[in-house]
Amino acid sequence: MENSKFLTPGMSRTLTVTQAAIIAALYTVLTVFAATLDLASGAIQVRFSEVLTILPFFSFAGVPGVTLGCLISNIIIGSHIFDIVFGTFATFIGAVGTWYIGRLFKRSNALIIKLFAVLPPILANTIIVPFILTYAYGLPDSIPFLMLTVGAGEVISCGILGTILLSVLYPIRNKIFN
Repeated sequence: MENSKFLTPGMSRTLTVTQAAIIAALYTVLTVFAATLDLASGAIQVRFSEVLTILPFFSFAGVPGVTLGCLISNIIIGSHIFDIVFGTFATFIGAVGTWYIGRLFKRSNALIIKLFAVLPPILANTIIVPFILTYAYGLPDSIPFLMLTVGAGEVISCGILGTILLSVLYPIRNKIFN
């Protein structure tokens, strides 16, 4: 097994790349599906794919997985270049934050840390995406209003659905991610 500070202990680089590719593909498919329902962009966004932002809690593979998935799906659904760049950056920031919280949880095993795992993607998207909507798409709404609407969508997809996914995957995490 290859050793790296980013890899989950016992994981090979090949397994990490494979898991990241699967996560990216899932993220892309879920985003494109949400786009067909007109939920993937605009002032109110509920991307089903954002539920996957909890996966970095379990494995570093989730960081490149959701980041590449966001990049690819933003390109496929025809997002503005600023959305492609900065929206992907927001997803990356959230993924790294969730991965870091997962590492803290492994060290302390405190339940409260596990509950904070959904916060980085919610905060990153709530802060960054309204500026994208205003400056790239010219939405006339105020940035605080857009923070409220984007934040609400993130709470639904990351906070509620992400917490459910975390709870479902946690008991079987070693079978999936290790």
